[in-house]
Amino acid sequence: MIEHLRLAQYEVEIVHAGQFKTTPLPTYNEIKVAKNPWIMQAIIAEFQPNHIHIATEGPLGVYARWLLKRRNIPFTTSLHTKFPEYVQQRVGIPLSIGYAFMRWFHQPAVRTLCTTRSHKQELEHWGLADLVVWSRGVDIDRFQPKPLVSSDRPRLLFVGRVAIEKNIEAFLELDIDATKVVVGDGPQRLGLQDKFSQTEWLGYKTGAELVAQYAAADVFVFPSRTDTFGLVMLEANACGTPVAAYPVTGPVDVVVEGVNGCLDENLNEAVCRALNVSRSQCRAHAEKYTWSKVTQQLIDSLVELPK
Repeated sequence: MIEHLRLAQYEVEIVHAGQFKTTPLPTYNEIKVAKNPWIMQAIIAEFQPNHIHIATEGPLGVYARWLLKRRNIPFTTSLHTKFPEYVQQRVGIPLSIGYAFMRWFHQPAVRTLCTTRSHKQELEHWGLADLVVWSRGVDIDRFQPKPLVSSDRPRLLFVGRVAIEKNIEAFLELDIDATKVVVGDGPQRLGLQDKFSQTEWLGYKTGAELVAQYAAADVFVFPSRTDTFGLVMLEANACGTPVAAYPVTGPVDVVVEGVNGCLDENLNEAVCRALNVSRSQCRAHAEKYTWSKVTQQLIDSLVELPK
């Protein structure tokens, strides 16, 4: 996004947690949240932006919302994570409370960008307004197909955080004679690695190593029911690998049955059908999701600050 915004002659400043004192998010040590978000005021004053976009509902986003609303400065937001569902799964807080917070947070924004049409419909159901669909892209130059090595058993791949919200056990419990591979790490890894010791647990992979894992898989399995898009599905498709997923928000907008993967409430069935999907069709599907298009969607949604 930064690269394409700069190509469009935008100067970009990202305010992120790495610029602040941080503390680990409770139950999720990998994610750090800012402890002193008020120094953002000086960052904004120095940069003198023409547009301000809030991309998270965390401490930085809450402070930015308060500051901009207090000064009557217009801004846009994006909503790309199902925080209410994540919090409900982790600590049991009802969805109604989580979405009440979401309505409060995003209500002052001129418009709120969400990831897919189905996500937009869900959010409208919970009372959010001024929503605009902002898709995602994939780097088709980096994620490329490679010759598939023939094997007696299909190779099934999961890439993502090893955490409760990813529903990874649905992948690990698939009743299919296949090699299962997990790329990623997270709070559930140690327990699940002991329980499912026959699975290949590779930890984090980046760059060429990640591309190689996508390209070597026969099917990419996406078991999450709480993602709003699932960028990893496009990365797999760009490497020629079909997707098997549930017919829920995210996959229903990304996966076209029989074209770049298969959807089914029975994940076993989705995997078995996906094994027969054309790998060249998967690649062609991913090529439609360009970052230049996604960047233009963002530019069209930004609001100009008063002089």
